Amino acid sequence: MTAPSISTTSSTPSRQQVLYLVGCAAPPVNHIRSAIDLAQGRGYDTCLILTPTAAGWLEDDLPELAELTGHPVRSNYKQPSQKDVLPPPDAFLVAPMTINTATKWADGHQDCLAVGLIAEAAGRRVYDGALGLPLRPVIALPYLNAWQAAHHAFDSAVTRLRKMGVQVLLGEGGFTPHVPHTGQGKPDQFPWNLALDAVDTAIS
Repeated sequence: MTAPSISTTSSTPSRQQVLYLVGCAAPPVNHIRSAIDLAQGRGYDTCLILTPTAAGWLEDDLPELAELTGHPVRSNYKQPSQKDVLPPPDAFLVAPMTINTATKWADGHQDCLAVGLIAEAAGRRVYDGALGLPLRPVIALPYLNAWQAAHHAFDSAVTRLRKMGVQVLLGEGGFTPHVPHTGQGKPDQFPWNLALDAVDTAIS
């Protein structure tokens, strides 16, 4: 497994801002096209990275999603000899974020490409912030039920991610965990726009 690498090249006004959209295995990922369309409508060159389980859910749609974004959909680490196929990111949006990804991310795990990239992105915010360098925005919009959200590991993960400068949109102004088996989850109404509003604000 090769550790992910995030380019140190700064963004310039002459190109589109590059958004890495990181999708996890929660029901809203089945509506990830909506997020891509919205992001592209706001002018972002959108690259899609999926956790392995999410990639399995969307296996039949991956060619179409690659055509839509204009980039390969990534879910696995590349070989050390292979070149990066995606442009360097200007911002990260992790949505939907599951409890599994949140806890792994906060613990610094890198057992898949998606978590590896965002773990490095969060750590880079700490490193660059200490040096007074410009910081890449990292936004997370969770999707989980109230029982999962009540787990102490999730609360701890959100606290640690926020301490590293990750903007976790949980509760008012973001996603409110739902009670299971009540039909309150409504993955087709996942608030992608709220997450992209946060990206717009942070990246500007």
